[in-house]
Amino acid sequence: MPEIKLPEVELNIYSPRDPVEVPVVENWICTKEASPNYVRHLTFDISGTELEGRIRVGQSIGILPPGEDENGRPHKLRLYSVSSPTEGERGEARFVSTTVKRTIEEWDDNSLYLGICSNYLADLSPGDTVKMTGPSGRRFLLPENATDFNYIFFATGTGIAPFRGMVMELLDSGLENDIVLIFGCPYRTDLLYADYFEPLDNKYPNFTYLPYVSREDRRADGTKRYVQTCLWDDAELLDPILEAENTLLYICGLKGMEGGIYRALAKKELHSYLDLREEVIGKSPDEWDENNLKRHVKPGPRTFVEVY
Repeated sequence: MPEIKLPEVELNIYSPRDPVEVPVVENWICTKEASPNYVRHLTFDISGTELEGRIRVGQSIGILPPGEDENGRPHKLRLYSVSSPTEGERGEARFVSTTVKRTIEEWDDNSLYLGICSNYLADLSPGDTVKMTGPSGRRFLLPENATDFNYIFFATGTGIAPFRGMVMELLDSGLENDIVLIFGCPYRTDLLYADYFEPLDNKYPNFTYLPYVSREDRRADGTKRYVQTCLWDDAELLDPILEAENTLLYICGLKGMEGGIYRALAKKELHSYLDLREEVIGKSPDEWDENNLKRHVKPGPRTFVEVY
């Protein structure tokens, strides 16, 4: 197993008390056509700021939405994963991108809740400015010796953001090892950046894009296809990669998705990706409840997790 050498990173160059104001340069929809969800790709121009050239793929930027909450306090900072590679969007360090889903939820009284920051960002046009902080995050990163490893990326929803930048960076580096991106969503219209990843699957023999659409595609036994079921459904592809000593796992998306992946890894006896505490050793993974998963099943040194 090669040593995993995570890079040293700078954190909080700009803080919520001292943010930097930067302009939007693009804002476009990154879902498939006719999606009922609104997910947008935003790029900001950070040229001339202390952030330029100092944000790594896998980190996050902070956005301070304008206005105040119901108590008269300024709205709180929201963090968004960077979706551009370390060298910047389109290879230009002055551009940094992120992926934003409009939060629109219906409450019990039939009123709508609109996410403060997500809708603020989604409404922006090129030339508008935002107050930005960051970067934040020191672990969900590619190693400095990135070409020594294989990669399996698990994503749901906007959790695909960092993997867009990571895939760009790894392929541009000339990596010859395997990269597999597993993306889960309810419907085909919710596939994010599919027009980017699908051609890559055809162009690069070492890159595989596996969309798992849970509410449309069914497995042979009639159950839904979730990201963790790929460990059985695509076992012919994944088993050799997972059994290799130089494979790293990255998991990003909605909190709770990691539990199904941990159970699947344990069932396949891929214990090197997990840090199992005494309380769960000897138990069937099907017996792990939420308390077990939260307290006694942790990612191992080869597994990187960012959930929200």
